[in-house]
This record gives sequence, structure tokens and C-alpha cells, in this order.
Amino acid sequence: MNMRRLFLLGLILAFSFAVFGTRIDTGKVSAQPPGASAPSPRVVHSIAHDVSPPLRDIAPIPPSPGPTVRVIPMQPLPKARGPKAPSRDGRPIDPVVQDWHGPAAMPSPIRNFAGVSNVNGVLPPDTNGDVGPNHYVQWVNLSFAIWNKSGGLLYGPANGNTLWTGFGGACESTNDGDPIVLYDRLADRWLMSQFALPNFPSGPFYQCIAISQTGDPTGAWYRYAFVVSTTKMNDYPKFGVWPDAYYMSVNQFNAGSLSWAGAGVVAFERAKMLAGLSAAMVYFDLYEADPNLGGMLPSDLDGPNSPPTGSPNYFLQADDQALGYPQDQLELWKFHVNWTNPEQSTFTGPTLLATAAFDSNLCNYARNCIPQRGTRRKLDAISDRLMYRLAYRNFGSHESLVANHTVDASGFNRAGIRWYEIRDPGGTPAIYQQGTYAPLGGHRWMGSIAMDGAGNIALGYSVSGLFTYPSIRYAGRLASDPLGTLPQGEAKLIAGGGSQTSSSSRWGDYSMLKVDPTDDCTFWYTQEYYSSTSTSGWKTRIGSFKFSSCP
Repeated sequence: MNMRRLFLLGLILAFSFAVFGTRIDTGKVSAQPPGASAPSPRVVHSIAHDVSPPLRDIAPIPPSPGPTVRVIPMQPLPKARGPKAPSRDGRPIDPVVQDWHGPAAMPSPIRNFAGVSNVNGVLPPDTNGDVGPNHYVQWVNLSFAIWNKSGGLLYGPANGNTLWTGFGGACESTNDGDPIVLYDRLADRWLMSQFALPNFPSGPFYQCIAISQTGDPTGAWYRYAFVVSTTKMNDYPKFGVWPDAYYMSVNQFNAGSLSWAGAGVVAFERAKMLAGLSAAMVYFDLYEADPNLGGMLPSDLDGPNSPPTGSPNYFLQADDQALGYPQDQLELWKFHVNWTNPEQSTFTGPTLLATAAFDSNLCNYARNCIPQRGTRRKLDAISDRLMYRLAYRNFGSHESLVANHTVDASGFNRAGIRWYEIRDPGGTPAIYQQGTYAPLGGHRWMGSIAMDGAGNIALGYSVSGLFTYPSIRYAGRLASDPLGTLPQGEAKLIAGGGSQTSSSSRWGDYSMLKVDPTDDCTFWYTQEYYSSTSTSGWKTRIGSFKFSSCP
């Protein structure tokens, strides 16, 4: 078969799976093992809250690297133990692989400036940041900074616990990372959060959350400390903004032993936190419902339209059939929080969405997987979970979720990015389109995906290979492009100039792509790279771009 016919066959298969993805609705908490009951919520109030002075008046706690590189723990999920997926002629059965570069050209960066570098001497950076009407705020392990949207530095870099100066307790005295920063468009506020593990690996385990008093992140902040658990570590916390709450997912590990303890999901009382009042959280420990749950993400609102009144927040995770599931699938769950009677809150599901076949087993889930130019050291693929964020958008005519995770795109441990658009999550959820982005030449992983107000999709990611230093690139699709494809080429935010030689192999553990609230069109992406080869001299970049078709 000639290459042209093979290419056309691939497009037909991709289109077919994108359009006809199947759905199985299994009702409430039906993924439980036999005899398990639905979990009951636990209602917990913040142990402390206050209002800070304006941040601009707080002296930044200067980053201070220690004598050795600090590797911040990120525990693998227990489901990352399965065999390779079924294959044909040594190749995985992934019918939606796109192993070609799109013929169209992605837009060039509009802004492209340096973010925070490794000023604290840690691995990995956990790069993330968000954009507001006038600012860009980035937070990496273990420092944050604030810029205007032209790239002018306004504050920092400062240790993350600078936000809790004078607050007292673990949020002020520790600076443990796993940070998240989000802009709450509905309220014109900012959310910043990191966990605090003062007695690691023993509890109690804290989540420190700050909500800006106004839309100016250099102003005052309402600050909170919550004890998520005394017995289970709240690892890898991921947040989503929703009208009725700030939602969070965590992967839990038992105090002391750090053995697997299941997934946890939390809703924080957004209305009270926006007013600086004592606030509660509603927490579901999902281990008893299904010990295999883990690697979930909450949905995070993009765009000017709120979800329909009363909509739950949607949580999603990916399951590989090779790990014992009946099929390759996505699990969609619904978190209904009831602040009038918090004990009546529910976490229900899953709706199982059968995906096109994929293989999440890269290098047998070993961390030293992704090759780099000029060194035998390899990088972590983190292929056992969805990558941040699960972006939600309400178009009025339909609702969409977009998500991504890393898979083996070749059968020979070549990383690619499986991505999805799910429609009608509040009604009859279905995978509207999906694809595995893996053009020949290098490995692509550590992605973050988002959709603009015109329905165009962009995907930012790391790329590396035997002939490529770890670099930052992005690709995308217009709403009018064939389903299941990213044909808008590939653009460079910055080309790497060196590789990471740390024996820890840690990379990521996440990156972040968001859409500018001022025009609902401009994407802003932040990710790590190396400008020269070193053990831990990572840097980060912040860049923006926009499709001309977005009004």
C-alpha cells in the first residue's frame, strides 16, 4: 500500500473513532467493588483564615537553594503496573495516531518571555500559571512571580509561603510546593494554593489557599488553611474554578508508609472565601468506593458563559484496558455540592466513555523513559494520569470538555499525546473527537490543552529526542478542521539548548495552557526547558498566541 493510501486510511479511521466514540452509562458509583457502599462526605472547616496586607507591601521571601537539589515527591499511581496493550506486528493498536505534521502553520508567539527559573534548587518545577485582564501570574516549585501582560516583572520571584507571611502555622512556616494558580473570571479574583506537609511523611496534611481581595494580584489576599486529612497525604492537588465551589482532586497516600490510599475529591466554599469569611470544605474519600480511582482532574471553567444553573463539577480520569479494565475508557463523575446541607452533597458516577485503543505503558512506567540529545539520562513520561487541565466551556449550543494524557504512540516507547473533546457532559456525554498527536521525529508529552471562544483547540507540550534537546512547542486545530486531527502544524515557543542530567529523571510534573479572559481567543502557555545541559538548571517560558479565525 502506498503512503498516500495509508495516510487516507488513517484519516478515515481517525474520523470514524472521533465521531462514533461510544458511551456506557453505569449509574451511581457503579465502579465499586462488590459490597462497597457510596462514600459519605466529610465536612471540614478551615482551621484559620485572615486577610493579608497588600502583597506589594509584603517583602518577598527570597528563594534560597540548598546545598543539594531537593526532589519534591510525586508518588506513582498503583494502576501503573499493567502490561503492554495488545499489539499487531509489535505495534500498539491505536487507530487515531497522527504521525504527520499539519500542513497549515500555527500562529507565531505574540508574547514570549522568561518565567521563573530554578531559583530554589528543586526538581521538578510543576510549571503552571494563569492570565487575567492585566496580569500573568506564574507559580513553580517553590516560587511565584507576577508580570504585566507585556512581560514586565511586577513582583518576585518570591517563595510561595510569602503569601502567608504573618498568617502563622504550617502555611507560613513551610514551603512545600505542588502549586496551582488560577484566575477566577466569574469574580475577577485569583486563587493560589500549595500543600503544606510539616511532618512529612506523617500528618496532618494541609492545603493552603489564598483568594485575592480584588482583581489585582499585588493587592490584599484572603488566606486559608485547611486540614485535608490527618492520615492521608493530599498529593498532586489539582484545582478547577466553578460557580458554586473551588474543586480539587488529590491522589492520597497513607501517612508514614506512603502506601496507596485512593483518590480524594474536595469542594471548597467559594462564596465564603470570596468574602473572606470562615469557609468549609466537603471531602469525599473514594478509596472505599473504588480503590482503583486515581489521577482524576476537576473541570475548570473557561469563557464568559457559566455552566447551566445547578450543573455539577465534572471529574475525569483515564483507564487503560491492560490494567484490568473492560476497555480503554474515560470515567466521568459528577460532584454536586450542597452548601445548605453539606452532608447531602453527592459524588456520583461513573459514566464510562469507551475510547479508541491506547497504550499508557511507556517504558513499563519507569521514570527514565524519554530520551534527550547528548546524554544517556532520560525523563519521566508520567503516563499514568490525565495532564492538567480538564478545560470546560459552555458554547450555549453545547458544552465541551477537553483533556489529554501521554501514551505510547508507536509500540516502541515513543511518547505521543492522546487528546479528547467530550460533549454534553451534563446530559448524554460522548467523545465528540479524539486523536493521538505524535508526528515522526521525537517524543511529545507533558501536554496541556484548551479551547478558545471560537471552538479552536490548542495543545502545548514538551518535545525531546535523541536529536532534540527538551523544547517547548504547540500545535492545534481550527473548529472547521477534520475531526480528530491537529493539522495546524507545530510551532516553537522556545528551542532547548541542553538536557537534564539528574538521575531523578523528574520532568513536569505538569504545565498549563489557558485562554485570555479579555478576548477569549489568546492562548497563554507556560512550560519548562533547559538552555544548557545541567543536572537541574531548568528554566521556564511564558508565551501567548492566537488563531486569526477567532473573532
